[in-house]
Formats: sequence, structure tokens, C-alpha cells
Amino acid sequence: MKRTLQLMLFCVVMANTAVAQDNIRTVFRKGILSSGGYGAITNKFTKLRGEHSNLSGIYGGWYINHRLMIGLAGAASTNNLPVPLQFSTDPARNRTYQYGQFGLMTEYVVASNKPVHLVFQMFGGAGFTLQYDRNNWSGNHVNSISDENWFVVAEPGVQVEVNLFKWMRFSPGVSYRASFGSDAQGMKDKDIRGISYNATLKFGKF
Repeated sequence: MKRTLQLMLFCVVMANTAVAQDNIRTVFRKGILSSGGYGAITNKFTKLRGEHSNLSGIYGGWYINHRLMIGLAGAASTNNLPVPLQFSTDPARNRTYQYGQFGLMTEYVVASNKPVHLVFQMFGGAGFTLQYDRNNWSGNHVNSISDENWFVVAEPGVQVEVNLFKWMRFSPGVSYRASFGSDAQGMKDKDIRGISYNATLKFGKF
């Protein structure tokens, strides 16, 4: 009789444990229901050292459950950013700064099926600055590079996304760029950090 009661008690405990485990909720409770991917071209309007700057970039990656994109991104400045004489590695030449960044990009899309919705972004990776002779960029530009500088960049942002077609979306937005560890001449963290306004086109399977 005692063994029978012990066996019944054991069965009740195991049954309750199974029910409890079945009620545990997870982020991907039903796994990956859908999978796609997209790429994007983006243009950012920002300031570096207080000067207006244009950053052109691309990014893209794996799009999971119409919500989460995980991928890679890269961007670089395209306009002339003159180096002040006191910071120039060659004051006799027309030196300019080059800024760039590349790393991991994630996006979380809210209500992706609606014509207009929000997207939350997070970029994290490496950034760099350098000086070069802009007049000779089309020639022997490799030898003109100096004061190469590497650091960490984090850039959270938000976009208002518009579904133009099933395969294309337009996403204007704003982000804040923060750098950590920059030690270039005239291009410290305080000169790099700032707000960016961007316009982005995305193409792919959403």
C-alpha cells in the first residue's frame, strides 16, 4: 500500500512538472515561422567636427518572423572635411578627413504588415578616421594616407517605414552616433558624436 501511494505521488508530481514546462513562454515560442532577407542603401546627413557631412552606406541581413533583422552594415563620408592646419599631418597640402564605420546591424520592426510602421535600429562595430590629400585621391592616394585611427562605434536609431511595394520600403529616420576611444588629431570622440538624419531604401523579401 505504501509503495502504491508513493508511485501515485510520483506520477502526480511528474504530471504537474510537464504541465508547468508546457506553460513556459519563450521569445520564439513556435520557432521561426517565416524567414526572408533584405538589403538597404542609406544616406545620412550629420556633422563631424561641427561641419556638415554626408555619409553613404549599405546594410542588410536575415529577416526573421517579419520582426527581426540581423546583418552587417557599413558607411563612409563622401564630402570634403578640411583638416585645420594645427591638426594637419602635412600643412603644405590640402588635407581632408575620412570617416567610416562597419559592423553588426539589427532592426526590430513593429507591425511590419501595416503600410506605415516603426523600425528600431542598433548598429555596433568599428569606426575609423584618417587624413588624406584630397587633390591626389584619384592618383597615388595610398601614400597620402596618415593619422589612421580606430575606435568603437554604437548608433541606436528609429525609422518611420513606408511599404511602397511588397519588395521595397522607404524608411526616413534619425539616429545618434557615439564613439569610444578615438585619438586622432582634431577628431576626438566629442568631434565624432552626434545626431544623423537618414533616408533609406530597402529591397528584399519582407
